[in-house]
Amino acid sequence: MYDLYLSIFNKLHIPVILAQISWPIIPFIGVAAVLVITVLFLVLLERRLLAVLTIRKGPNRVGPDGLFQTVADAIKLLFKEDIMSSETNKILFTLGPIIFFVPVMIIYGMVPYASGMLAINAATGLFLILAISSISTVGLVISGWASNNKYSLLGGMRAAAQAISYEVPLVLSAIGVTVLAGSMNISEIVNKQAGGWADSGILSWNFLSWNIWPAIIGFVVFFICSIAEINRVPFDLPEAESELVSGYNTEYSGMKFALFFLAEYASLFIISVLIATLFIGGYLSPFNDYI
Repeated sequence: MYDLYLSIFNKLHIPVILAQISWPIIPFIGVAAVLVITVLFLVLLERRLLAVLTIRKGPNRVGPDGLFQTVADAIKLLFKEDIMSSETNKILFTLGPIIFFVPVMIIYGMVPYASGMLAINAATGLFLILAISSISTVGLVISGWASNNKYSLLGGMRAAAQAISYEVPLVLSAIGVTVLAGSMNISEIVNKQAGGWADSGILSWNFLSWNIWPAIIGFVVFFICSIAEINRVPFDLPEAESELVSGYNTEYSGMKFALFFLAEYASLFIISVLIATLFIGGYLSPFNDYI
C-alpha cells in the first residue's frame, strides 16, 4: 500500500518527502473512520435487539426507520456540558478516558482486514495487541480515583481486578495459537490457516486448517475471557448500572463519557475481529474461494 501511495505522488509530481510525512496520517484517518462507523452500527444493532427481546419498538424516529438515532446521540454528547467537581484532580480526570480510548484505536490498526490491508505489521503483533489492550485498565483506575467519589473509586478497582484476573488465561490461551502458527505476526497466523490437510479434493478447504480445531479449549477460554475484558453481560459487574451507579464513569459527562462509551463498543468489535483472526481463519474464505 505504501508503494502505491508513493507512485501516486510521483505521477502527480509531488515531492516524495510529503508522501513520507503524510503516510502515517492515512492509516490513522482510516482507522478512525472504521472505528466510528463500527460503533454507530453496533449501538443501533444492540438497541434494536434489546427492543425485540423486551417487545418494544426501539429507535424509530430519527432518520429512516431510526437509522440516524446513534448519530443524533453522538451530536448531543458533543454539545453537552463538561461538568467537573471542584474536588476532582482535573488533569487525571481528563487523562482517564483518553488512556482508556487510545489503546483501542491503536489495536484497530494492527489487525488485518484483508490481504495487505494492515496499517501496522509487526513481527510480534499478537504480543503488542495483548500488551496495548492491558493499558486501558490504567485509564479505568485513574478515572475512578480522580473523580473523588467513593463509588467511582470502587468501580475502578472492580474493573481493574476483573481485567487483570481474566487477562492471564486470555494470554495463556493465545499462546497455543502462536505455537500452531510458529509466529506472533498476525498476518502469518492468518496465512497458516490457509489450505487443508491435502492438496486436492474436499480436504483442501481452508476451514479444516483453522486453529479452532486443535485449540478448541483455548478458543472457549479466549472467548469467555474476551467477554470479561470488555465488561459485557454476565461480566458487567464493574459498571452494572443497577448496582454500582455506573461505576468508574459515574462523575463523567459530555464527550468524556462518550469516550468511555465509544471505547467499549469499539472493543466489542475489535475483540470479535481478533477471535476470528486467531481461531477461524481471519479474512480467508472457508472454502478457498469467495462463492
